[in-house]
Amino acid sequence: MAHLLGDEYPAFQEALRARPHIGLRVNTLKLGVEEAPKRLPFALTPVPWCRAGFRVTDASRPGKHPYHAAGLYYLQEPSAMAPAEILAPQPGERVLDLTAAPGGKTTHLAALMQNEGLLIASDVQPKRVHEMTNNLDRWGATHLAVLMEQPRRLAERLGAFFDRVLVDAPCSGEGMFRKDPPARRTWTPNHVARCARIQEGILRHAARLVRPGGFLLYSTCTFAPEEDEGTIGRFLAAHPDYEVVTIPAAHGLARARPEWAAAPPEVAGAVRLWPHKVAGEGHFVALLRRREDAPPGPSLPLLRPRPPRGELLAHYRAFVAETLCCEPVPRDRLAVFGNRLYALPEGLPDLKGLKVERFGWWLGSFKTGRFEPSHALALALTAEDFLQTVDFAADAPEALAYLRRQPLAASDPDGWVAVTVDGFPLGWARRVQGVLKSKAPRWLGRI
Repeated sequence: MAHLLGDEYPAFQEALRARPHIGLRVNTLKLGVEEAPKRLPFALTPVPWCRAGFRVTDASRPGKHPYHAAGLYYLQEPSAMAPAEILAPQPGERVLDLTAAPGGKTTHLAALMQNEGLLIASDVQPKRVHEMTNNLDRWGATHLAVLMEQPRRLAERLGAFFDRVLVDAPCSGEGMFRKDPPARRTWTPNHVARCARIQEGILRHAARLVRPGGFLLYSTCTFAPEEDEGTIGRFLAAHPDYEVVTIPAAHGLARARPEWAAAPPEVAGAVRLWPHKVAGEGHFVALLRRREDAPPGPSLPLLRPRPPRGELLAHYRAFVAETLCCEPVPRDRLAVFGNRLYALPEGLPDLKGLKVERFGWWLGSFKTGRFEPSHALALALTAEDFLQTVDFAADAPEALAYLRRQPLAASDPDGWVAVTVDGFPLGWARRVQGVLKSKAPRWLGRI
């Protein structure tokens, strides 16, 4: 880096000695950006490249606040907010987050799409996929499916189906060195070369998933030219049906440096985020567009709804009548898989043969003689959607007790109730004989 940056290197080196920035991205599905600085009890400074993004500039711990558990924001490093903003998915489109876990960029895509269209998030690591579903439940995303699949299998099964595909590629993590000591300890030149090979393989399959005229975004959190400009240069040489879309170099974003990796000049349309130029960590972002004359994808059959019937339907209807003001989704979108009830997102293709973690918005599960609602159902609704709520102030001890699954006194009639914090859903509870029993997921008390 000293060789590549020249006179800039001392400033770069000094930036890596500084404290990392704490970022917070507001969930615009639940809270307006203008309202956020008034509502959230933290000192916030806007992130210039992300309308919903802020830096936390005081010593507060927003990850421990009940508003975090309610999904009002996602803690995300400021530079990591750039890729989804640059990809700019629109409501109603078909979007794929190909290396999605733990879900930070997926939640960003969902908010930008305003819960309209189809968003598929996939990753290959089971533990991280589980973490991602927790984050998506908290976020209140309803128009998505979650898969645990290899990019190759998705390309073979779905073809050129998507309007936009995001590849936040596994990388050597150089851009995270000041906030991630393990990344520093595991770095070697061989690791950089290995990551570059992995990235080329992912992009090769990702290229087949974009419709003609659609967009493919590639990002990393590394400074290594082999993984940034070099990877894009090799991709363009192998895929003449793609072209670079120039990203405006505004707000401190700097032009990519194709000469560092013997890449074609058009790779300069990509951008780099440098820690000595922006209030964030290191990132590389390239936006590619597939030409209109590229071969179109196949017409895919849609996944058919599998609505609950008989006793199952009766249990679901009874729950809705006793708990909600109205049915949360039209019945022609309901589907039962195993003991789980989902609301299928519109336009979801048949996923037969693929490893599916979530077929859509998980509404709940059928138990013996009853329907039990999911956390995802509560967090995607508003307080007005419930017949009965118990509201706690964010600084009330009862809010923390609920998240820790501690019983609370309750004098109202027995049954399911929604627990809210300052009017925002926090999860479910059951009132039983004067006791409010928390149904908060165990992971919620640890975030």
